[in-house]
Amino acid sequence: QMADKKEVIEIEKDNNLDKQEEGKPDKKEITLSVSDGDKKEDQTILTPLEDYIKTAAYLGTKVITPTMRKYVYRRRLDGLAILNTLLVDKKLAEGIDFIKQFKPGDWTLICKREAGWRGAKMFAELTGVRTYTKKYPSGVLTNTVLDDFIETKMVVICDPWLDKNALKDAKNIRIPVAAICDTNNHTADCDVVMIGNNKSNKSMGLFFWLMAREYMKAHGIDKECPSLEDFVGEKLILEEPRKKKMAREKKEQDLKSAESAIEEKMRALAEKADEEALDGMKEEEEKESVRVGEVVAEGV
Repeated sequence: QMADKKEVIEIEKDNNLDKQEEGKPDKKEITLSVSDGDKKEDQTILTPLEDYIKTAAYLGTKVITPTMRKYVYRRRLDGLAILNTLLVDKKLAEGIDFIKQFKPGDWTLICKREAGWRGAKMFAELTGVRTYTKKYPSGVLTNTVLDDFIETKMVVICDPWLDKNALKDAKNIRIPVAAICDTNNHTADCDVVMIGNNKSNKSMGLFFWLMAREYMKAHGIDKECPSLEDFVGEKLILEEPRKKKMAREKKEQDLKSAESAIEEKMRALAEKADEEALDGMKEEEEKESVRVGEVVAEGV
């Protein structure tokens, strides 16, 4: 019971952190490390870079484990780690290539974290893969006496810590495990590591959308794949960087001030022109009045 309470507290902390940080432009950052000895590629493999940014898939935690350090590109001044987005894409592509080797009935998806429930359920409906959300049935992979005992050739988990019971069972029966790992996760028992923010409904929606799309293609599943926003459950907006936003707002304010100054000057010129025209009319009227008076005097 104490362990369950600790898990609930940790989940609430993770969810609160995600709500506070998701979608915010990055604060000023400092370099922590540069990962992957391979030469960096300029483009992502699975989806445009903007999708990873909009869903905060690159956002890690304040904790960085030794096995995840090589994937971290920067650490923000507030302590949050920033994953190398190109590596997020690369490792996810490698993980999906591994998963595609298994037929829908040969593997199991497990997602205890609430942020991934929507995406996991949609993935299961589209592909027919056996999926457990909320609570993992203890012993379902290892205890043959149980009525709900299942045999599976591979397991995908969404967090090595929250899904630790499933990870332990999979290792006991010696089947491979693919896992979505954040910067605070240990990857020692995971055979295939996909890196990314596993605490956000947006990033988890992105991961399951990409998995569903590629898996359906590979296995010829003739269904229409919903959009990324359907998997996420909300409209995605690409946040403008803070410095760029401030510069744009300043430029707009300067332009607005200049327009106001021009309008004020034009108004003053128009008023002056009206006054001059009115003075001219009065002067003409006075001249006309004098001329008429002179004509009348001459007639008399």
